[in-house]
Amino acid sequence: MTWQRPARGPVAQKIYAEAEKDRADNPQRYRFDPDAVAERATRRGEFPATLFADGWAEGLREYLGSAEQDGRLNAVGAKMALQSATGRLTAGARIIRYLNDNPAVPELTPPIVIIGGWRTGTTFLYRLLGTDPRLHAPLPAELAAPWLFTEPDHPPAAEISATASQLLHTLNPDMAIVHPSGPALPEECVLGMGTDLRNWGLTSMMRLPSYAGWLAAQDFTGTYARYREVLQLLATHDDRRFVLKAPAHTAELDHLIDTFPGLVVVQIHRDIVSTLTSGASLFAVYRSTYSDDVDPIEVGRAQVNQSELWFRRAIEARERAPAQAATFLDIDYQDLVSSPKGALQKVYSAAGMATPEDLDAFLGDHNRAHPRDAHGTHRYTAEEFGIVADEIRERFSFLQYR
Repeated sequence: MTWQRPARGPVAQKIYAEAEKDRADNPQRYRFDPDAVAERATRRGEFPATLFADGWAEGLREYLGSAEQDGRLNAVGAKMALQSATGRLTAGARIIRYLNDNPAVPELTPPIVIIGGWRTGTTFLYRLLGTDPRLHAPLPAELAAPWLFTEPDHPPAAEISATASQLLHTLNPDMAIVHPSGPALPEECVLGMGTDLRNWGLTSMMRLPSYAGWLAAQDFTGTYARYREVLQLLATHDDRRFVLKAPAHTAELDHLIDTFPGLVVVQIHRDIVSTLTSGASLFAVYRSTYSDDVDPIEVGRAQVNQSELWFRRAIEARERAPAQAATFLDIDYQDLVSSPKGALQKVYSAAGMATPEDLDAFLGDHNRAHPRDAHGTHRYTAEEFGIVADEIRERFSFLQYR
């Protein structure tokens, strides 16, 4: 089987065509100019660049440079990259301005954080736990604009980002198959991170090899400290314990542990060939939204290289972590699939929490609300992405789970 770019419907084709015409007519709007982006962000938020997160200038330069040189972006992709950069700078400034005016922020109960490779069941477990009324799994709007939720009469989070979610699914309906999303579905931490433009999540949406290489050498201490502030803003009028999730935390596990001492880290492990193949398929679909030139073999190679880096870092971080710094729980993907009830019991035990009174009903309610493959079936093969099983198992022999 050969990988094929997801088909675009008539409405999507019109949107892409209009964007390309706009880029041809107004090329200045699509320039990857860091100074222009910074100026746009200050004008939009009506604040000086001095309020941007520390390190923003270098991060912006590296991100935009890679998007321009490496991204192979269509007009929709170029616009999205520029909007993402502007939005992250603006968010960082709004958070800093809020904290300057309101320095007293709540302390956080150590969160439960789910990590692991892409496509290992992290989303399923995360959103399942998020239905527990004692736990707070942040919604997209909360992560993108946490300052909106510092007032007791804040707007419902699920109503704020509905338009953006609808547009994404219009552009690429396959996105709903590989990763169902929406304004009422808890989302990954990366949506609230990277106000300094240091964010591994950006590399999942676009071809950004030089940016990814730069990220690998960066110190994420400040990035995680600022993410803690995001959660503190969300906790202003909500004392539920946070449950969080992002495969990208696997790469920065040491920073995660330092930022949230006493946290519970739940790492899910899946057969490495299945993990990499499914992850490559996910990335290919994501990138096809913003680029008309996606090479599946290259996507597979990037997925393999990135995953090796992330897994090796996670092993080293766990070996270095002081005994009381975190509680680690390892869950096998097959166990999660075959016995989600048993997996839940282990998570609650590790977190020092009682399980929901009727665990079977808890699971049943979630499964009825979110039936498997409701949007279609995610199909893929290793061959599409140049992934050779024997070679991968040998390369990742350092893992306990392969």
